[in-house]
Amino acid sequence: MKLVLQKQKFLNALSSVQNIVSTRTPIGILNNLLLRGAGSTLTVAATDLDIGIRTACEAGVEKPGAVTLPARRLFSIIRELPSEELTLDVDSKLGATIRCGAAFFRIMGMPEEEFPAIPDFPSKGGDKNPIYKIEQKVLKELIRRVSYAMSADEKRYVLNGLLVCLKDGKLTLVATDGRRLALADQELDFPKSGEREFILPAKAVLELQRQLADKDEVSFVVLENQILFQFGTTLIAAKMVEGNYPNYRQVIPAEAKERVTLERELFLNSVRRVALLSSEKSNSVKLTFTKNNLEIAANTPDVGEAREAIPVQYKGKDFTMAFNPEFLADPLKNIEGDTVHFDFIDELSPGVIRYSKPFLYVIMPMRTA
Repeated sequence: MKLVLQKQKFLNALSSVQNIVSTRTPIGILNNLLLRGAGSTLTVAATDLDIGIRTACEAGVEKPGAVTLPARRLFSIIRELPSEELTLDVDSKLGATIRCGAAFFRIMGMPEEEFPAIPDFPSKGGDKNPIYKIEQKVLKELIRRVSYAMSADEKRYVLNGLLVCLKDGKLTLVATDGRRLALADQELDFPKSGEREFILPAKAVLELQRQLADKDEVSFVVLENQILFQFGTTLIAAKMVEGNYPNYRQVIPAEAKERVTLERELFLNSVRRVALLSSEKSNSVKLTFTKNNLEIAANTPDVGEAREAIPVQYKGKDFTMAFNPEFLADPLKNIEGDTVHFDFIDELSPGVIRYSKPFLYVIMPMRTA
């Protein structure tokens, strides 16, 4: 294989796929990227067996072929090259020579046959496997609204991802770690036979968040145990998380007794400031609602205390709730409305944050001394 490549285009392709290359795998080939040159295109692929990514860039293909090369080393070399044009020449023993200006590198590759296959996106969907389409910007926004609530606890592996529901003409994304739950949905056109539910792993969620653009569509299709996303020249194939997601609807409180409307930015900044004096041990801030006033407070005996009041429209009874400040700030950082509604029933019931888009965030209160 012999290719002439533009450094920046090649680097962009490498950085699109290399995030998922495992640094701790005992399977040597998984440390490598698959490079295949044909026509006027170089395709670059990476996989860790749970998720695979393939993308492409323009190339002058003087001699077609394929090889796998060590991902981190290749990326480091290309990033440091002195000029824009380079040649990549692979010999019959899989030695890859990279030349750029006066710079010369030679690294050893492995054969493409050892590289695990990444499925191709189907050219057309069927009744059982329809192809769903959504604006990239819309999907990216939906993921942003909920993904922070995924669990990082590996023992609760079904919560280490997003529940994706395709039902009743809607795409619904749900994330929970057991102490809070975020839900966002969007109307989507698909056949009744295309209704399904699956868990998308966190690694795929993070890659979609990183790579989706603000224009054009993304297509996705659900296969037997995999979901494929295709946008631009990029394909992401992810194994679904096996297991049953908990019934999230049971967590959403019934009709609220009180609703307070808050300026999102003002509330967020107040919580952040007051949280500077919450202790690592209690890690809580108290919200005290009185007539037309909300006081946010933290008190750590050995350190000090902080308080801040913001005016609100509230005429109910006085009461106090305590929350983890990080959990309180997360949805406020990741939604874009000017105002949010904070619904509650009583001091011990979960609070619910909503805003103008189809979104809700359930947060469990903390016990106060």
